[in-house]
Amino acid sequence: MSFFKTLKDKFTRQADTVTDKFKTGLAKTRDNFSNKVNNLVARYRKIDEDFFEELEEILIQADVGFQTVMELIDELKMEVKRKNIKDPSEVQSVISEKLVDIYSAGEDAPNRLNIQDGALTVILFVGVNGVGKTTTIGKLAHMLKQQGKKVIMAAGDTFRAGAIEQLEVWGERVGVEVIKHSEGSDPAAVMFDAVQAAKARNADVLLCDTAGRLQNKVNLMKELEKVKRVIEREIPGAPHEVLLVLDATTGQNAMVQAKTFKEATDVTGIVLTKLDGTAKGGIVLAIRNELHIPVKFVGLGEKMDDLQPFDAEKYVYGLFSDLIDEVPEEQA
Repeated sequence: MSFFKTLKDKFTRQADTVTDKFKTGLAKTRDNFSNKVNNLVARYRKIDEDFFEELEEILIQADVGFQTVMELIDELKMEVKRKNIKDPSEVQSVISEKLVDIYSAGEDAPNRLNIQDGALTVILFVGVNGVGKTTTIGKLAHMLKQQGKKVIMAAGDTFRAGAIEQLEVWGERVGVEVIKHSEGSDPAAVMFDAVQAAKARNADVLLCDTAGRLQNKVNLMKELEKVKRVIEREIPGAPHEVLLVLDATTGQNAMVQAKTFKEATDVTGIVLTKLDGTAKGGIVLAIRNELHIPVKFVGLGEKMDDLQPFDAEKYVYGLFSDLIDEVPEEQA
């Protein structure tokens, strides 16, 4: 139980509201995933091939992704053999450790935003309609403003009815200026004006909304490329982040969307919304491991501060908190 002890020591001995958000936000996934693992462990007296086959099925049902599950099972088998683990209950701690390893492999701080020091940072948001893109922009604007940054938002989704007004509502709510044109106007022109306004007002961060649907996929991707070109022409090296917003409740469909956008534009990070609304939160690991794109933020509820930077250890704590909290204090 060594890894569970580490997490217990790290998270349960400090008043950490963010950790609590992960614990609460992952309740549905925890009930679905860790309860099934608990039942599996309780039914087996030894670790054999049947045990691993059932564990494999549980992981796939949690939307961890077939490729990721195969890799994880192989690593678990090697670890069980290496440590000579006989008791199935000891596998739970090893699983949690491997999940963190999978997410964190090869990167020191994959979820950190690429904020430019002393210069304007431009963050472009992409994603299909209905995933919570505009809400995410509003919540991130609030987060950055709380950090003392001057933020401006650009209403670049000029095609969806009500999109501009929705961003304006968020602007009023968080006290951030919104640069807009009329509905149906050229998004690239909006971005040009937004960049000029951000420069003139000495803003720290410009958050850019974009269209989520045009007549077809080709048109949408061409529009995004045009927007990116305008931004880069005005600020060499920008946009500094291209964040793809995905709805966690859509499961494997989110993976399909991620692959589509990754092919068409240089996605630097994922924002996974509505993670609190799904029992299949394993999609976080599938995205990271199979697409090699870091999940930078997750939506853990509807409140203004429920958009949180993703943390692999807090995620695993949220998945296994019932077990971790049971680790005796003197062992933690």
